[in-house]
Amino acid sequence: MIALEEKPLIQPAAHRRVASPRLMSVDALRGFDMFWIVGGRAAALAAVALFIHPLPRWFESQFEHPQWVGFTFWDLIMPTFLFLVGVSLPLAFAKRMEQGQIRGQLYFKIVRRTLLLILFGTMASGHLLEYDLSKLCLSNDTLEAIACGYLVASIVMLNLPIAGQAITIGVLLVGYWLLMSFVPIPGHGAGVIEPHTNVATYLDSLIMGSHNNTESYTGFLTIMGYAATVLIGVMAGHLLRSGLRPLAKVAVLVLSSLGCFIGGWLWATYLGFPIIKHCWSSSYVLWAAGWTFLLLTVFYTVIDVWGWRRWAFPCVVIGMNAITAYMIFNVIGRRTFPMIADILVGGLAWRLGYFGDFLLTLATFLVLWLVLLHLYRQKIFLRV
Repeated sequence: MIALEEKPLIQPAAHRRVASPRLMSVDALRGFDMFWIVGGRAAALAAVALFIHPLPRWFESQFEHPQWVGFTFWDLIMPTFLFLVGVSLPLAFAKRMEQGQIRGQLYFKIVRRTLLLILFGTMASGHLLEYDLSKLCLSNDTLEAIACGYLVASIVMLNLPIAGQAITIGVLLVGYWLLMSFVPIPGHGAGVIEPHTNVATYLDSLIMGSHNNTESYTGFLTIMGYAATVLIGVMAGHLLRSGLRPLAKVAVLVLSSLGCFIGGWLWATYLGFPIIKHCWSSSYVLWAAGWTFLLLTVFYTVIDVWGWRRWAFPCVVIGMNAITAYMIFNVIGRRTFPMIADILVGGLAWRLGYFGDFLLTLATFLVLWLVLLHLYRQKIFLRV
């Protein structure tokens, strides 16, 4: 990525720059990303099934995670959220500094937000709401991953200049690769990176024991990858906040995308650390960042540079309340919204064959979207 002019996060009041306006493209991209989790996946599969049945296996596989090595469209959803958290940090911190908040207040908010995100993530997929300690696990749900990456990235941002933040990304990625590749596992030796036999999984089993969820993601070492993903987003946030012209920003975003693609491919091909989402490998961080930079380029160019905004409104409604959408969908929506949709259109849907399946999935999503639209119009936004 092209280095930007270094500016301290905390500037003297007389020279403090005016905070950049909220970028609609960032909210729209966040909403687009969340859409796939809260109904887009089912709607896309049902829509294609209207024309092609049975669905091609290659298409279905794009909405599933590979068992271990590989990358699909579905592997892009989670890192995009972490990346966008990073994009928002320079804008958010600058605004808080301009409001007169001191470092102590910022640290308090960082810790509070981290704990709340971990709590929400454990509620969503860690069995916290079953009130059964034997089932409770640290699952590294999306919100828990965001919490860990946000905590590290925020501390780095508060204490290092932009160049130091960029160097930290390299330290995290290289350090994680070295640990995974050269630290021996008892009984297996070093360099073993298999689904249940790798340094990260071994460390998790030592620390968490029976509360370790090895079926989703590795835990403690993976925080290095989460933090790197958020910090890469921070670099994009610095760029968007900079004084460069819009088209220059677009050019840097494109070059950053190409650089991440090349770096991820080289790491996976020549350094023995494949693209693996489950352990958030260094090559995966870069490969996913390449796609996310590309998405941000498209959304920023179309919405904030060209000014084509109306089409993005449905995504903005979701993106402005992304955590609310995620919690509603995961805690009550998976069962409740399909039942509501069935009440509303079920009688019609069962007569329409494959179109009926699509109608039900679309209605299920619209139930949630209308709730979010009401919150948007009432200016009610969940701020963690």
